[in-house]
Amino acid sequence: MALLCVAAVGCDAFHKVSSESSTTGNPYEVIVVCAQPDWQSELGDTLQAVLKQPVSELTTYEPMFDVLRILPNNFGSLVERHRNIITVQVDGAVAEPSITVRYDVTAKPQIFVSIKGPDDKTLAEYVSANRDNIVRVLEKAERDRSVDYGKRYYSQQTEALLREKFGMQMFVPDNFTVRTQSDDMVWISQEFPASSQGFFIYKYPYGGKGSLSVESLIAARDKFAARIPGPADGSYMSTVKQIADASGENYIDFEPQMRMLEIGGRTWIEMAGLWDVENYVMGGPFVSYTTVNQATGEVVTLDCYVYAPKGEKRNMVRELQHFVYLMNFDGAVAADGQTAAQ
Repeated sequence: MALLCVAAVGCDAFHKVSSESSTTGNPYEVIVVCAQPDWQSELGDTLQAVLKQPVSELTTYEPMFDVLRILPNNFGSLVERHRNIITVQVDGAVAEPSITVRYDVTAKPQIFVSIKGPDDKTLAEYVSANRDNIVRVLEKAERDRSVDYGKRYYSQQTEALLREKFGMQMFVPDNFTVRTQSDDMVWISQEFPASSQGFFIYKYPYGGKGSLSVESLIAARDKFAARIPGPADGSYMSTVKQIADASGENYIDFEPQMRMLEIGGRTWIEMAGLWDVENYVMGGPFVSYTTVNQATGEVVTLDCYVYAPKGEKRNMVRELQHFVYLMNFDGAVAADGQTAAQ
């Protein structure tokens, strides 16, 4: 694990791009270069279990990564410019298993993970022990691309609006549109013919630690989500609190998952659950991020949701989750040089 961490952190020496070509491939797609005998062994099964584990924020199965395996002698040309590459080498001459991480090896922006070991069993155990680190570096590479895109192609009008409303800087890609705004909430979304990808940011006075309990966070979410109208008259967004059991005949209590995160030196509460629409059949997953703005004494929440009843949701959810990395409360500087309220 230490070897992987050192490699992942100390990769500046490998930041030499041998090709200025842009990477190919889709977000969260990984090319695994592995020989057939190794892929059909315990090692291949372990790699697939790590990369294809379910996305925890979704209630229906979608893998963390889409895995495309190719043989070593087919690794070249267009394939070597893929955005996410894992190469596997099993060689008895290798004394100890290792994982190294390099960036922008054959294209840019790219992550290139090399896994080596003396035999399939030893390497499978090593991969399993480092499963969290492997996923972490791959996810960070995807997040960094998304954040870089947001900072390059953001709406200056939306950035100015959010700075005015919430005293923070936030880069929102210009393909998202402001739907409604008020003194304490802004709703922004991107609409498609058969799906929707959106988020709303809201604030309210901080009343102590009780304001951050799961019950308080759900109550606050319901209060502000009710302002997002559904397709029918009198319909509006709400938080799912019960789901059908395995038999489909009874309902059981359902509570969102919660965890604490440290992002950019600020503590956030992540809450992942399900939303639906009152008085209408419609729903999907949501992930929210809540923090306390000490300067204003307010709770601020970024609430992200997706509606895609007939499509995959992972990439849409992940893109919205990355927005929390595009928020800055501390010394936010606008395009005109003004500093956001502290």
